[in-house]
Amino acid sequence: MAILGRGSDDQADPGVDVASGRGEDSGSDPASEPAGDPASDLAGDPDSHPYMARSSADLPRPDTPLPMDGGHLGVDLDQALKPGALVPAFQPIVDLASGAVVGFEALARWPTVPGANPGTVFLAARVAGRLAELDWACRLAALRTALDVQPDRETALFVNVEAETFGAAGPAGTEWLLTEARERLRVVLELTERSLLRRPAELLQLIGWARKRGWGIALDDVGADPDSLALLPFVAPDVIKLDLSLVQNTPSSQQARTMVAVMAHAERTGAAILAEGIETAAHREQALALGASYGQGWLLGRPGPLTVVDDSNTIPPARPLEPIAVTPFDHVISARPLRIGRKALLLAMSRHIEHKAMSLSDPPVVLSAFQTADRFTPQTARRYSAIASTCAFVGALGEGLPTAPAPGVRGASLDPEDRLVGEWTVVVVGAHYAGALIARDLGDCVPDLERRFEFVLTHDRDVVIAAGRSLMGRIVTTRPAE
Repeated sequence: MAILGRGSDDQADPGVDVASGRGEDSGSDPASEPAGDPASDLAGDPDSHPYMARSSADLPRPDTPLPMDGGHLGVDLDQALKPGALVPAFQPIVDLASGAVVGFEALARWPTVPGANPGTVFLAARVAGRLAELDWACRLAALRTALDVQPDRETALFVNVEAETFGAAGPAGTEWLLTEARERLRVVLELTERSLLRRPAELLQLIGWARKRGWGIALDDVGADPDSLALLPFVAPDVIKLDLSLVQNTPSSQQARTMVAVMAHAERTGAAILAEGIETAAHREQALALGASYGQGWLLGRPGPLTVVDDSNTIPPARPLEPIAVTPFDHVISARPLRIGRKALLLAMSRHIEHKAMSLSDPPVVLSAFQTADRFTPQTARRYSAIASTCAFVGALGEGLPTAPAPGVRGASLDPEDRLVGEWTVVVVGAHYAGALIARDLGDCVPDLERRFEFVLTHDRDVVIAAGRSLMGRIVTTRPAE
């Protein structure tokens, strides 16, 4: 099972899915790099060109034909995968107030392989269909190194996660290494904002798997894309890593909105804010102003061998999440006064919430439970496809509902015995808005629009998020109807 990442992040276009920036250390601005041929640029020294492959513009477009080997990138993949070729580097993560090292991020390096850096090697592995093999090689090398050095149990080891390799079997005979890592290391799995948007359900499944094992979660590159903000309550990261553009430049009005949402989330949950790309004293000053308590960048330490630190400082985890309610109605039944209304009235309310989702400036998450598949009508499918075109994630649930009930909509089939089949719920969670209609069918034998429901219409953010987590949990884990 793929559990640890390889220190290389996914910054390419969704159709290419190339790991391109994460193995590069948190350093200089990509704008400072000269333009050139993408393949030759990717083959440079990662320490002298730390962000040359960070932009999707540096990598092939989704419609660009890719040869079935890595030779066009000037890297020998077989050589990069040989035992001992990969030598992890570790960049320190520092407490900005005290200067103490509180953790390290594992980065992929191939010092003896010509033309090899995270951009070239991961692109070559993807083209050759060997991404999972490479991902495992990187994470196992990082774990072996960390276990050999034996850092303090409180020192966090940040390792990156590739969503699409989750579930891929690791090399035989490595189970002992994973067990040792769980027992002796404090592992923080680092997810990229872009991969979260591309594969939210898969990433949320991975997060649940990791949390059961006591591992932390960090969300990287926050601020690069505002679409990810609505997913923060579902990820519930222990650490939010700010994109370097927020630290190294004067934030735009959109980025300012992002920061307000990030700081509000951190205040509600206790999540730590970590700033990347701190190269100067001015960057450090801005990071502190943006609410960061921790930092990473060349001013604070370049990548190198993993060392044991004497400081007892640590990054505290976020506050524990409340248990997920069995259904949204279970959550509100004892906490909110209930009303009774007929379906015609509730339809108007639900349409209002759906329309609100489409009008928000920051794309929200929309999750709806329709009881059974027949209630997700062709008209509903068209409406939800339109909603999906403007939202970060749209999910629909119902007994017998297919995996893709409408373009852009993630579907999940409910078990007939699931109590949610008796409920009708529409949830919208945005960075600055939350609203939900939560209703339970009273079972009247009357014409459809005359059916009565007990219901709550709420904009209490905590209640809305609790309802959303109940629905999202089913989308992540429920197998759709065949």
